[in-house]
Amino acid sequence: MSSALTVAPDTNASTRGASPEVTVTDPALVKRAVKAAALGNAMEWFDFGVYSYIAVTLGKVFFPSGNPTAQLLSTFGAFAAAFLVRPLGGMVFGPLGDRVGRQKVLAITMIMMAAGTFAIGLIPSYAAIGVGAPILLLAARLVQGFSTGGEYGGAATFIAEYAPDKKRGFFGSWLEFGTLAGYIGGAGLVTLMTALLSDHDLVSWGWRIPFLIAGPMGIIGLYLRMRLEETPAFAAAAAAAEKSEKSRPKVRVREMVTGQWKAMLLCIGLVLVFNVTDYMLLSYMPSYLTGQLHYDETHGLLLILGVMALMMIVQPFAGKLSDSLGRRPVIAAGCVGFFALSIPAVLLIRQGDLWAVSLGLGALGLLLVCFTAAMPSALPALFPTRVRYGSLSIGFNVSVSLFGGTTPLVVTALVGATGNLMMPAYYMMAAAVVGGVAVWFMTESARRPLPGSPPAVESGDLPRGVHATAA
Repeated sequence: MSSALTVAPDTNASTRGASPEVTVTDPALVKRAVKAAALGNAMEWFDFGVYSYIAVTLGKVFFPSGNPTAQLLSTFGAFAAAFLVRPLGGMVFGPLGDRVGRQKVLAITMIMMAAGTFAIGLIPSYAAIGVGAPILLLAARLVQGFSTGGEYGGAATFIAEYAPDKKRGFFGSWLEFGTLAGYIGGAGLVTLMTALLSDHDLVSWGWRIPFLIAGPMGIIGLYLRMRLEETPAFAAAAAAAEKSEKSRPKVRVREMVTGQWKAMLLCIGLVLVFNVTDYMLLSYMPSYLTGQLHYDETHGLLLILGVMALMMIVQPFAGKLSDSLGRRPVIAAGCVGFFALSIPAVLLIRQGDLWAVSLGLGALGLLLVCFTAAMPSALPALFPTRVRYGSLSIGFNVSVSLFGGTTPLVVTALVGATGNLMMPAYYMMAAAVVGGVAVWFMTESARRPLPGSPPAVESGDLPRGVHATAA
């Protein structure tokens, strides 16, 4: 089945103002594309949740015993290494996706992510092979990080190019639904294992189970992605090149960056506020609750998982809202909300009572939904079809590596240097200002065609004067 129908105007179309080129989307294929793309994001964050929640155990397995703090730092050092190679992955897989196709590259990144995560579950301990254990762990993390560099930009591009214009926000919101589901799945599994297994069993063999699950997950994800056709936007561009008897021109990385510098700056600014607030809530807050506020560790982690479950419920509705109101109002509401409510939310969290902590975390989670719901459709719309995958992957991963992934480390250092427990609030407020500036300069993209692509509609929404013909 074709992913989109070819349409043509009738003889009087021009007098009615109809577009001569329209992509008619197949609802069944759009849903399959969303599932396949979201599963990759879910798998990435499943690993993120597992690694974060089982870090203490991994320190005992892979690094010399004696100093628990050194073990934990070494474990998170290997974790952070993946962020360093993400921009490199974006620079490789992004341009490749614009050259050979989105579907092919997303299949490759799925294989690499699954293989890297699965491999961690097979690595012998430090006690068994010595220094080779942490070296193999680092190698596996680098494979994961490199492949992840091509994952988000490709998945967001894939959904955006498949979805009809009027529902792009709704379908795009399921990408971050996969993120939340993957994190909850990984963190929840580790929490369950910690409750059921003894410390000895967890260190000796239990820690391997979550990583080995990545193998079957990867096979399922690869199957779903291999069943998909190329996106209509990319297929149309490839067909046009074939018709003119020319191969698709190779776009250099420099052109994807400097040639799109205005859109690239907007992308980096939007991703900055998106990921600073994301990592603040999902990565830093558990440590903040336990390390700074002396909250019970398990209790704090369960609260974060509860907030993420709330976000999952709201996510699709917020995606629909971005289709009706627009991406800019929804993202702007998130920026204004974080600027105005970060201090009250952190003050509530610092109070320590269950109701206050829940209310503060819940407020931050609902504000974060403004970004998780609208960004997957807003970011691809910044760039034209011929460079969309590459430019988005580079801009996204540079911003995540510099600002998002470093958020827990930077805020921890600021709190340690100043002794001010309000630093998380101030940091989110600063990010909100950057995001607000980016929103001010971005162009509204809701219910509009992607740059470089014809309008994408469902069959019942064909403009007057345009009818579908056999491909």
